[in-house]
Amino acid sequence: MNFGFSEEQDTIRETLARMLGDHATLEVAHTRLDSGEGFDTATWSALAEGGWLGLAMSEAHGGSGMGAVELAILAEEVGRCMAAVPCLPVLCMAVPALQSAGTEDQRRSLLPGIAEGRTIIAMALAEGGGLAPDTVSAKVAQGRLSGQKSPVTFGAEATHALVAATDEEDTPRLYLADLTASGVTTSALDPIDRTRPTAEIVFDNAPVELLPGSDPAAIYRLLSGAAVLAAFEQIGLAGRALALTTAYAGERHAFGRPIGGFQAVKHRLADMFAKIELARSNAFFGAWALASGDSRLPEAAAVARLSALDAVQFVTEESIQLHGGIGFTWAADPHLFLRRGWQLKAELGPAVLWRERLIDNLADAPWAAS
Repeated sequence: MNFGFSEEQDTIRETLARMLGDHATLEVAHTRLDSGEGFDTATWSALAEGGWLGLAMSEAHGGSGMGAVELAILAEEVGRCMAAVPCLPVLCMAVPALQSAGTEDQRRSLLPGIAEGRTIIAMALAEGGGLAPDTVSAKVAQGRLSGQKSPVTFGAEATHALVAATDEEDTPRLYLADLTASGVTTSALDPIDRTRPTAEIVFDNAPVELLPGSDPAAIYRLLSGAAVLAAFEQIGLAGRALALTTAYAGERHAFGRPIGGFQAVKHRLADMFAKIELARSNAFFGAWALASGDSRLPEAAAVARLSALDAVQFVTEESIQLHGGIGFTWAADPHLFLRRGWQLKAELGPAVLWRERLIDNLADAPWAAS
């Protein structure tokens, strides 16, 4: 099993890094945090113009026909530059859901618009502090949806949503909702990271379309894939925070020398690096399992999610501490990474949820009974 990247994949990373570096700077993140206008439409348009939004779509629907590994590279670079774009909900969740569970008509009508940046599909899976398919109270009867979903990342900016709701037999399924239709009310929320806006969406007898291939097992698979790709976004985020902190430790002087020369600081930077590399190793295995369709994807995804959550929390908190007094200020950069890390944690559920899933999957493994 080879976890190395090909020459083509390295080129993809380098090209993405240059493009995102030109558009999604930390100065842009500060501006959007201050203004509350979270969605960076300029960067999203640049990604569309470069063909990046269709990276993992089939060529028949306007995409490049690449796979999960290339999408993981995109997610990591988005995390590294703190881009305020809906990479996770749209590219890592809505597109795979449509491709695996949607009808051909749904794919033809929506995927080209996503690739061109015109269509944004939010994922409305959370409600009441829980996550589908375990927690679902929204219901569909005769093609009409009623219920409430919150928080929905980029919900106020989206044109459509994939909504988890139970059908008339009380089975959780995914439904496509046009957010401009009657019976849909969207209210913006105030998230911890305003560069990643969230909303509450209320459906009152709103018209929806079923994704026929969706069922609880399909939703679990979708979440597993999203957890792997989110881990790469978190790794990119943590890696950038470590790089900034290391640079600051080389510039900040105390007692006549850079603070990075003190053993206590060196050890903390080394611990940050170790956490990131452990998360990266687990994420690589998750990406391989996702790309190859390996049966161990649920366990790989849970481990990738847990180690990425641990790395992001540790690295972003240490970054603030090692920046000293300036690290706590609004004008400094460290809190941007801390906020994004907390927001990414909320979107797919906390560590306890993924620990339970890991334990359940390990307990059900064939070798567990021997």
